[in-house]
Amino acid sequence: MITTAAQLTGPQQAVLVQPTETGSPGPGEVLVRMQACGICHSDVFVSSLPQLPLVPVTLGHEGIGVVVEAGPGVENVRAGDRVGITYFASSCGECEYCKSGRERLCPKQRNSGYSAHGALTNYAVVSAQQLIKVPLGLDAVKAAPLCCAGWTAYGALQNAALQEGQTVAIFGFGGLGNYALQFALRRKLRPIVSDVSEEKLESARALGATATFLAEDSGKRIAKEAGGAHAAIVFTGSGAAIEQAFRSLKRAGTLVLVGLGAGFALPVTEAIQKAIRIQASYLGTRQDLETVFRLASEDSIEIPTDVRRLEEVPATLQQLKAGKIQGRAVVTF
Repeated sequence: MITTAAQLTGPQQAVLVQPTETGSPGPGEVLVRMQACGICHSDVFVSSLPQLPLVPVTLGHEGIGVVVEAGPGVENVRAGDRVGITYFASSCGECEYCKSGRERLCPKQRNSGYSAHGALTNYAVVSAQQLIKVPLGLDAVKAAPLCCAGWTAYGALQNAALQEGQTVAIFGFGGLGNYALQFALRRKLRPIVSDVSEEKLESARALGATATFLAEDSGKRIAKEAGGAHAAIVFTGSGAAIEQAFRSLKRAGTLVLVGLGAGFALPVTEAIQKAIRIQASYLGTRQDLETVFRLASEDSIEIPTDVRRLEEVPATLQQLKAGKIQGRAVVTF
């Protein structure tokens, strides 16, 4: 079958929307007719890498679609099932991480849009192993960003390990920060938002943020004016944002790192004296993603979306890189 896909043609090369051959699903694989796929900052990050394990590679890891055909040995999904395609495509199933329910840490994992072909295509052949069923009543455009942005935001809050009434500072109010704010409110936390954009801070206040601060010197201001945060989650790759988040923390607070990007420098002595916990967060558990889909089905968990056509993916990636997209861009098929 000839389909159309948004493909990264090589390391740090152009992303082209072009015809590509899609065969029948092999053992453990399924053919999925795509309904929608979000475009993520991680797609931009992959496009910037000097080396890639698979080229050309079809991008996209926030995919919602319907299984058309299942290959040999597939038992967890069947034709007609509605599924979500995430960055986590497959794992070995044998290592200590897979056996302890932490498959996303498997050192042999394959990732959609990086080491395996992704979901920015009309029809995708993907591993069935880590697919998750999506509620039939959930709108595809609303559901797509949940496969990465929503899942990652929820997982970061889980790693922050907060109790009802505690304060969480959210640094970076893009799609992930927006989700994190909504999840935090439903947990009855006190969310504070910091961002470089006053427009985004207005959006955070409209959603119910306890307080908002422009990025410059926000760490000290949160500590002084808002009493400090029990946890600070950084959804941007900015080293400056990480340093501000550290400054915002109470003693024994938790710094959760999510955004991919630059390095950073933190005062080790101060971190030790204040017993600061530094926690990196990568996606979430399978149960977390199931919870995210359930919450989105039962409650109005959603972010602003900008619907695009597949042909617009290259330009959209440039706009995303320049910070010109609020919420999430979602391609529909």
